[in-house]
Order: sequence, then C-alpha cells, then structure tokens
Amino acid sequence: MAEAHITVSELTMSYGDVVIQHDLSFTIHRGDIFIIMGGSGSGKSTLLRHMIGLQRPAKGEVCYDGKNFWRANEGERQKILRKIGVLYQRGALWSSMTLAENIALPLAEYTALSQTEIDDIVSLKLALVGLAGFGEYYPSELSGGMQKRAGLARAMALDPDILFFDEPSAGLDPITARLLDDLILHLRDSLGSTVVVVTHELASIFAIGDNSIFLDTDAKTSIASGSPKDLLEHSDNPKVRQFLTRGEAVDRPPPSGKVAHA
Repeated sequence: MAEAHITVSELTMSYGDVVIQHDLSFTIHRGDIFIIMGGSGSGKSTLLRHMIGLQRPAKGEVCYDGKNFWRANEGERQKILRKIGVLYQRGALWSSMTLAENIALPLAEYTALSQTEIDDIVSLKLALVGLAGFGEYYPSELSGGMQKRAGLARAMALDPDILFFDEPSAGLDPITARLLDDLILHLRDSLGSTVVVVTHELASIFAIGDNSIFLDTDAKTSIASGSPKDLLEHSDNPKVRQFLTRGEAVDRPPPSGKVAHA
C-alpha cells in the first residue's frame, strides 16, 4: 500500500460557536494529488488553513508522517512547515519585488546559501514553471496565469515534500487553467511531491485528482471520498453527483430487466 503522508483524524473546525465542519477523517498518500472539493462556503479553504498551521482545530489531529502537528513544539512545527509549499489563490507575490526577488526571499530567510547559489536555484525554479528569463519582471507585468506559475515557483523554492494549492485555476481562462493542470501533473511526476488542491473546477478535478474528499455545507462534514472519477461513476449521493455533473444528466445502466428508451 502507498505510504500515508498526511493523516487527518476527527477534525472539527469552528469560528467561536459556529461549526464549519466536524469529524473529518482522511488520509493523503505520498505522491497523491488529493482534491478538497465541495460547494461555496463548505470550508475547503478553511480546511487548508488548518492543515498548514494557520488555524488551530477545535478538535482533532493533523499528522505529517505520523507526527501530530498541533501537539508538536514550535521547533518541530517549523521543521514540518519547511517541507510545505503553498500557492495561495491570488498568488500572494510581493508586488514591490521582481519574480527573482520573490523566489529568493525564502531561500535567503531559511538557508545559509550564498547569493550565487540562490540565483542558480531561482533560475531553475523559474525554468521549471516555464518562466525562464522573466526573473526581472514584476508581478503587475505578468498575466494571471504567469503570476500563478510564479507563485508556484516560489512555493517550490525550498524543495518541499508537499505542495498545497488554494483554487489554482480561479480567474484563469480554460486554456491557461489546463496548462496549469499539466504543470501540476509534471511537477508531481518529476519531483515526487504530494499535492493537495482546493478547487471546485470540474475540469481540474477530473484531470489531476487521484483521490478526494467532498465537504457538504448542510451536513457540515464529509459525505464522500475517493477518486473523483470513481465518485462520478458510482456515487449514489445526489449532492455529490449533482456537483460532479453540474446538475447535468449522466447516463447510467438501466435497472435489471428494464429497457431504456430514448
């Protein structure tokens, strides 16, 4: 069996007395592209923030390679976070810095590398995302898709084991979104990273997702998990099927002994 990389157990998220999701339990295996999906307001991005240490759970555990993040001391948490890269929904690039300076920032902050070594790594990361030669550009000089790729280059600066993406295709046209999906697949396959993606974009969900969890707004918990393609073909939950088909009819075999008519 594939090695468990991230394990979430009995996780409850809340803002004060308002519960967002409760009793979430799932496992993300090493090398997976894992999709967190659900409707607007279901808590997808909130779950991501709990997983990367920005919000403390009301209850439950988030474990990396068996190490409980929220029970670890500060030094242990920092070691875990050093193995994580995050691409935020809007890229979160520093507008006053060039792309090269944005990517160099975590390297200068968390390593003892020389400036020459940092420059070499920056050039490599930009090349990996198809932005070779754009190091001296500012974020405002780039298209939305290029900004997302630059944000990805920065997320990869410290060679993380795990990459988190918050709505990576948001605001992108279909062609650019597909190119970003292809890039995510390429990086996973070439670097062996585990990838966690928050998204509601069906094209991306089916193109890149190995496994998934579906968060329901009404039940305030997960109501389905598994490969998105398997859920589309086999789930009997009407909410899950409606989400994965955008409400469109999906052909299914007629019940035994009955004939389907056009």
